[in-house]
Amino acid sequence: MSYSFSVRGATKAEVTAKVSAELDKVVATQPIHSADRAQAQAAAEAFVAIVPDNADGKDFYVSVSGSVGWSGNLGVDSVVTSASVNVGALLIAKDAP
Repeated sequence: MSYSFSVRGATKAEVTAKVSAELDKVVATQPIHSADRAQAQAAAEAFVAIVPDNADGKDFYVSVSGSVGWSGNLGVDSVVTSASVNVGALLIAKDAP
């Protein structure tokens, strides 16, 4: 199962909280992602930390996508056999008012 989303926020704390909320939604609709949720959150936070503080009035933008593969019956005896995550973090121009 796979997922993909992007969020933006004015601060690092805001954007990482939005990542957390989106990952909660992913797990709610695809419970197998409880296996990799913490790792995806940690990766997003690590990449946000690399981006400089928002001194020039831009928004933080984070995109996250991930997938897991499994064997067995999904939700019953499933065993994760593969996992991946892709994270991008950058500063972007604020939307015009």
